[in-house]
Amino acid sequence: MCTAGHIGYLLKEDITMQTSQTCNSQCPFKLNRRSFLTTSVGALAATAAGCMKMELPGLTSSLLQAQDIQINPIRKARICATFVRPKTSDPERLGERPVVSWPGYQYNIKEGQALHTKILTEAAEKLGVELVVRDEPLGSIEEVDNYIEQLRKTSPDGLFVTAMELFRWDWVNHLVQNRGDIPTIVYSPMGSSFTENLKTARSMDKTFVGATQDIHWPACGLRMLNTVHQMKNTRLCIAAGDKTEDRKLSVIGTTLHYIPVARFNEEFSKVATSDEIRTLARHYAKNAKKIIEPKEAEILDAARNYVVCRRLMAAENCQGISIDCIRETSITYRPPCLAFSCLLDQGVVAACEADWNAAISMQLTHFLFGRPGFMQDPAPNTINNTLMGAHCTSATKLDGFDKPAKAPYILRSYHTRAGAALQVLWRIGQKVTVMKFQGPETIILGTGQVVANIAQPPAGCCRTAVEIKLDDVPDSGETKGFHQLFIYGDLADEFRAYCQLAGIKVLPI
Repeated sequence: MCTAGHIGYLLKEDITMQTSQTCNSQCPFKLNRRSFLTTSVGALAATAAGCMKMELPGLTSSLLQAQDIQINPIRKARICATFVRPKTSDPERLGERPVVSWPGYQYNIKEGQALHTKILTEAAEKLGVELVVRDEPLGSIEEVDNYIEQLRKTSPDGLFVTAMELFRWDWVNHLVQNRGDIPTIVYSPMGSSFTENLKTARSMDKTFVGATQDIHWPACGLRMLNTVHQMKNTRLCIAAGDKTEDRKLSVIGTTLHYIPVARFNEEFSKVATSDEIRTLARHYAKNAKKIIEPKEAEILDAARNYVVCRRLMAAENCQGISIDCIRETSITYRPPCLAFSCLLDQGVVAACEADWNAAISMQLTHFLFGRPGFMQDPAPNTINNTLMGAHCTSATKLDGFDKPAKAPYILRSYHTRAGAALQVLWRIGQKVTVMKFQGPETIILGTGQVVANIAQPPAGCCRTAVEIKLDDVPDSGETKGFHQLFIYGDLADEFRAYCQLAGIKVLPI
């Protein structure tokens, strides 16, 4: 075990060596529809901007002010919003109102449209979306046709349609059926639809129908549309092999930008151990519950890797990174485990082993929920019928990028060679989602609960090791996939909603 003396100037005071292997939190995080909105909007806006600043005590901003490590932002999404309803008016009574039973004379339909517009506008501002609202409602089939023609000419990145009256669903369906390939949300506030009204729109491709009494839900729908745009316009830097080439993925549209893995080694040799890098290394050493294997030089090299990763993303105009890091012949220097943990806490995709399926899974989780996913090697426990997942890179801001709390961690080595990695201790009892892309057209999806953090030794595995009791899985040995993500929160319904909108198939884990 390392002591404060072993890591020199990184720590000016003694470290209290603690032995607890579990998080003592008695308040497991629960995600409901409201918190699903509020946890993500602010962080997603910052992630989209691509230049998230490190919030680490004592770290000067100069480390990220250099032009060679600023990550370029994604272009703003342009999303059109419109309302479908009749225009009948009675200015002496309730303003504009419907002439049929639902939503009824007691409902001020004009004020309702204003409220929905306000919620959409505020969400767009937080998300960094260019929202184009048609204030004049679509009150006839002729106006719907004219609007369809405008959509064809302007080609927005998304369409948000609010259906506000029970007997105008033929107009709504006509609009959605003829809007072209634009991802579309149809929002039906309570009072505007019965079961039969929704069936046509719900069967259409790249369309999600949100029928609810929750007046705040439109912000969730707007976020989903923005995520479709972000996925389509993100570039992920994949350092693997010896070629430079681009591959644009079908369905989601993300660009995989491959560069020779030797570039990582070249960039590392250029990074000096600056005061800012020492401060970053000191931060991780000081805030660890304890330090076991890593020595001073290894923690410093881990901090240097952080700069290397950001420089590569900036140079290649990418917003995330994945490296062929598992083989010693690929990465000459220390493995990037700690650097990846730091990037993930900032909302930047950082995936191990050049696994682009895991990288786009992280990317979707970042955009949609504003929180990281833990890429892990799955190992079924056939005695407990649980799934154990382990890897040497885990974020600490598991509840969300905009949340102040971080999970406790122990500084460890990379599990097969020298380096610095975090053994992150997950909250026992925490509800989690298990998800991963299986190619750009399909995801696997399930839920479960954290039952243990696995200590090494006596186990032999990667540093962060979590045991999950899966829901409705009779045999954990039959779970699909590899490098699936574990994500805080029960997010299955939201993932399914997004996949319906984006044209992605969902398979049970």
